[in-house]
Amino acid sequence: MDQITKEFPGVKALDRVTFKVKKGEIHALCGENGAGKSTLMKVLSGLYPTGTYSGEIRINGTPVHFRNIKDAEKAGIAIIHQELALVKDLTIGENIFLGAEPKKYGVIQWDQLFYESSEWLNAVGLNVAPQTKINSLGIGQQQLVEIAKALSKNTKILILDEPTAALTESEVEILMGILEELRKKGVTCIYISHKMPEVFRLADSITVLRDGKSIATLSKDETSEDEIISLMVGRELTERYPQAERTPKETILEVKNYSVWHPDMPKMKVNDNISFSLRKGEILGIAGLMGSGRSELATSLFGAYEGKREGEVWIEGKKVHIRNVQDAINEGIALVTEDRKRFGLVLSMDVKTNTTLASLKNISKWGVMNHNEEMKSSQQFVQKLKTKTASLETKVGALSGGNQQKVVIAKWLMSKPKILILDEPTRGIDVGAKYEIYQLMNQLVNEGVAIIMISSELPEILGMSDRILVMNEGRFVKELTKEEATQEKIMSAATGGGK
Repeated sequence: MDQITKEFPGVKALDRVTFKVKKGEIHALCGENGAGKSTLMKVLSGLYPTGTYSGEIRINGTPVHFRNIKDAEKAGIAIIHQELALVKDLTIGENIFLGAEPKKYGVIQWDQLFYESSEWLNAVGLNVAPQTKINSLGIGQQQLVEIAKALSKNTKILILDEPTAALTESEVEILMGILEELRKKGVTCIYISHKMPEVFRLADSITVLRDGKSIATLSKDETSEDEIISLMVGRELTERYPQAERTPKETILEVKNYSVWHPDMPKMKVNDNISFSLRKGEILGIAGLMGSGRSELATSLFGAYEGKREGEVWIEGKKVHIRNVQDAINEGIALVTEDRKRFGLVLSMDVKTNTTLASLKNISKWGVMNHNEEMKSSQQFVQKLKTKTASLETKVGALSGGNQQKVVIAKWLMSKPKILILDEPTRGIDVGAKYEIYQLMNQLVNEGVAIIMISSELPEILGMSDRILVMNEGRFVKELTKEEATQEKIMSAATGGGK
């Protein structure tokens, strides 16, 4: 890709980017959110057709012009987006051959379709019948179906955009193995990721983008994690977790004998007789494996979980009854959910509307909204959180992941919470944006806000928490101070070893 420039209204997303990839290598593409990585790959995959950008794409030295995704697929290019593009109500086989079903005299040959699908499933190591519906698969299995679908199109260049953002550790291992096998078979992979250990395990070469420009391309063997991070953010990050002296004050939240039941399986407890406390000016880390009940605890305390719950919740020494989200907001609780796109934002609305959504009573009088106040308040949070957006009227769906997360956080900060629950606050966010969110967390606790942080990233839990609770099968099985906590102790307890 030579001198690629792509502009949107008010934003130059790509500025004369040059990007070269060798045949049969895994080439990592790194950069902060908004650096232009996904935009560059959308150009390569035909999502942004010839004519909507300037510059030239050459494959094996020959210039190519893609009018659409189909053209790119014919040239052997396939992209797997961060948000998987599968039709949930169709079978695996139907998804793999969607729009390219084997036909005879215009009639779909189902036996052939399912037979060929099973061959592609074998190629990615997924031992599931091709007649299985997508909606019965886990995220990791769906990711493998996407890869099988891409390979069925005789893909020579496979683009993966944050492929492990929602995967468990075991699923990540499977994916890594498959990509290493594809490399042996001569398939070229372009791998977009924020996770440095993955990049350095997999990649042969690494290209860094920053602010829409190509900064450097380096062989993995001639660089280090710290160098790549400093190239991404344009400055040295000596500390990935900003240091802060904190002195937690009086208890603000007490949860006693708290149990939550699964909404669809009324006899199954997702949280079992939990008791814990939280102090003002404290970051309480909650660690545990996926499915341990961490998110269910967060959403039920916020009044958003549909399952039955019992137990006591005390805030500032007063017993409270949280029946719904409005009750939680009234009591000073805010929740930044792990799935920002589904539960945190209205993607079709603009930045200012999303920012003020939970605090309309603060910017209205007699039921009439003050639009000047709405503009002023949302602008303050854009500045405070350094959100990159062309304007307050920009649709949130058009922002990068890190900037979307800042809008969600702004929405809840505007509601002036006493207790802020952050569920996977930095998932899918680059190193620079993570650091800014950590700084903001430190600032909030200094102002007296109490934070509960749920995270699957152990370095984040260790780097930011004052105290750590480890959850296993719906119960807290271990409490650790910042000083005594280690990755090994947390993982041992999370996997049932610390009982």
